[in-house]
Amino acid sequence: MTEWNARREDWTPQPEDARDAGDVDYARVIHSASFRRLQGKTQILNLGDSDFYRTRLTHSLEVAQVAGGLVSRLSKGFPRHPAAEILPDRSQIHAIACSHDLGHPPFGHGGEVALNYSMREAGGFEGNGQTLRLLARLENFSANAGANLSRRTLLGVLKYPAPLSVLLNSEIRPQMQAGPSVLKTLDVLSSTPPKGYLDCEADVVDWILEPLPKADRAEFTRIERRMGKHACTLHKSLDCSIMDLADDIAYGVHDFEDAIALRLVMPEQFREQVPIDTCDSFITARRQKAPTESNDPYEAMVAGLFGGSGSRKHWISRIVGHLINAVEFIERPEFQEPLLRWRVAVPAGPAIFLKALKDFVRLEVIRNPGVQHLEFKGQSMVVSVFEAMQSDPARLLPRDACSRLQTAGGDLRIISDFVAGMTDTYLLKTYERLFAPRIGSVFDRL
Repeated sequence: MTEWNARREDWTPQPEDARDAGDVDYARVIHSASFRRLQGKTQILNLGDSDFYRTRLTHSLEVAQVAGGLVSRLSKGFPRHPAAEILPDRSQIHAIACSHDLGHPPFGHGGEVALNYSMREAGGFEGNGQTLRLLARLENFSANAGANLSRRTLLGVLKYPAPLSVLLNSEIRPQMQAGPSVLKTLDVLSSTPPKGYLDCEADVVDWILEPLPKADRAEFTRIERRMGKHACTLHKSLDCSIMDLADDIAYGVHDFEDAIALRLVMPEQFREQVPIDTCDSFITARRQKAPTESNDPYEAMVAGLFGGSGSRKHWISRIVGHLINAVEFIERPEFQEPLLRWRVAVPAGPAIFLKALKDFVRLEVIRNPGVQHLEFKGQSMVVSVFEAMQSDPARLLPRDACSRLQTAGGDLRIISDFVAGMTDTYLLKTYERLFAPRIGSVFDRL
């Protein structure tokens, strides 16, 4: 595995440094500016509405904790499995999990759509692709390799191993909606990017995939064309599959917990959207583990989730534990490289339960008009700030960003980097300074 511990720039630890590759990567991620900025970025609900619910930062920490639990469960549950020998250590999976949302811009998915529209003639924008760019190019732990993480960590972060230009459906172009005579609004469907890496990071991806046999690389980067949609990638590495499952669990369970706590969803909605048949694996497990606890485990779960904070946390922990304990290895025999040959997943029953929870969050929380109002406003502000900076960068961009823009020959990717790195509040204050009809001051803090 020596080649997977390599870094793009030579780096030799001090003799007294007792850390391994994963420890170094984890330290660089959590001490990065990008990681700190996650505390000021929306997860689902708008910042400032409450001090209870999750931001991108707390979500990332929970993904890391769940990912660590998945690794422990696999190690202890399948000690003789051939994939157990190559599981990432705790620091490495924490580094990958804490990195997974670094590239997401302000205002969540709305900000991603807005930046992809703004970059429609300059290579597009995608949050996961920006994560790789931050780690491999923009962070300041090395001269020219960003955070200079190990190859294996970057492989774990590479969630979609194909460039945007290859994945694009040429019939789907980012645009404004037709129709309104006064208000210009984004066409969200056409402006949503495919899931892939930015073309400007092709050399980084080439380096990451360098150890792979030719056949493995060809299969790993294979895509699937879809009628009326952008193409999609088909494969992830072992470490990435662990992170991805942890992300799904955190999204489906912990964001659901936020929605209950803030009274955005009611028990009747849950019973309708997550009926008893979708919870069969969990209900069966409860009956086996605690046969005398309740005659109706489903209703006991609903009552506990929508009861007080103590009972809610108790049932949330049970659900998370059920999903973690169900994890298993799956084999992809078409690959020779073990990090690609093995992945993780949960079997059909728990997978149905998790999907029902994720769909419930998407339909009842993310698509809630109150949440969508804020996403709509965020999209408009992101496009406005981007286009203002683009219109007169020497006048409006901060001097360090303007200097990078000039060095890059006017490449709009530099403006995209600047806007994507903003927190929600920073972007809001920048928008107000540029467009709000009040008298501002040079001393206003951004």
